Amino acid sequence: MSSVITVENLGKKYLLSHQAQKGPYVALRDVLADGAKTICRRLLCRSEAMGNNRREEFWALKDISFEVKRGDRIGIIGRNGAGKSTLLKILSRITEPTTGSVRIKRRVASLLEVGTGFHPELTGRENIYLNGAILGMSRAEIRKKFEEIVEFSEIEKFLDTPVKRYSSGMYVRLAFAVAAHLEPDVLLVDEVLAVGDAQFQKKCLGKMGEVSSKEGRTVLFVSHNLGAVSELCSSVLLLDGGRLFFSGETSAGISAYLAHIEAQLCVSSDLSEANRTGSGKARILNARIDWKETTARGCPAIGDTVRVSFEVERSPEILPSDMRLAVAIRTISGTRVLHVTNEDDCFILPQKTRSTVTVTFPSLKLYPGIYTVSLWVGNSQYIDYDYIQECLGFEVIQGDHLRRDFRMDWSQGLVFHRTKWESI
Repeated sequence: MSSVITVENLGKKYLLSHQAQKGPYVALRDVLADGAKTICRRLLCRSEAMGNNRREEFWALKDISFEVKRGDRIGIIGRNGAGKSTLLKILSRITEPTTGSVRIKRRVASLLEVGTGFHPELTGRENIYLNGAILGMSRAEIRKKFEEIVEFSEIEKFLDTPVKRYSSGMYVRLAFAVAAHLEPDVLLVDEVLAVGDAQFQKKCLGKMGEVSSKEGRTVLFVSHNLGAVSELCSSVLLLDGGRLFFSGETSAGISAYLAHIEAQLCVSSDLSEANRTGSGKARILNARIDWKETTARGCPAIGDTVRVSFEVERSPEILPSDMRLAVAIRTISGTRVLHVTNEDDCFILPQKTRSTVTVTFPSLKLYPGIYTVSLWVGNSQYIDYDYIQECLGFEVIQGDHLRRDFRMDWSQGLVFHRTKWESI
């Protein structure tokens, strides 16, 4: 069977500009000066050599090669920043590659972001025809599929309402219905389906499976939902750091992904070089996870006591009573399952400008799986001082606290809770 998509030595490079650190506020004179600098750089073509800016090369994708056959259902998986969305944008011809080549022999429809390809001032009805025209379909072809699209999207009541008044869920319903029913040969779908409700997601997965298996169309599906990837896709591409880490059968790919993440889990970290956002008025210097006081196992289990500790340094002018701290725990798919703040327990930092904070989770109630920890420091107005995503990671195992004859995982839920059963 001939290839529908052929990707050879694909690479995408971006140039990142870094400006010198400014003061706590920006004056009008600074804005005007920066604007003048920008104009001068453009006129003199010396943007890389002038001012305080320095340029850094960032390869979102590098040396990617693969082939896609007609009727393939391929899942594209990997951590945030791995290059998944960039790959789909290149395949959709939204952006051009820096190196390599992409050959696509068929008509492509893509659903990459909420509302992509929709005009906000037009109604849902008008946007169906607009999207069909963009896909190269005649008015007669669109009219033939119109009723199916409306029925699938379940927004008939709002069909003649401008889409700028649609909720994000309504956007996705109509956008997916158009993309799936206007008979593209290749359907590219990003994580956008996560916006919809669970019932509609299941409906979309069923439709993608149908158009692939029964109608012979090709589907490329980017998702953090490994269950959905396992259900829909026959093979996966695993990206890591912009490179192709694995290509092959779905179950083997998911196992490789989990093993790769597990190998990268960090239970203790010096955060001096961490990627962070915020003003820097307070900083998180290091962090660690510990459960060894309750068990000697290499991983915590359901029922163990887990502690997250991190060192915080604040500027002297910031009052401890105005400091807000938060710890967020997410699954590897990015679903936030726990979020705690110092306000929850009326905790105030001590007067010293540098202190270590410990957050204790007694009797951990997370189901077995791999989790990441993000840390945040801000003020009472929730302005960011320092925010570091996924700076720590850990795996929860089933352990000895619960029955051993039944395997527990995320298919039963995310949070385990002990209950009391009675009968009268």
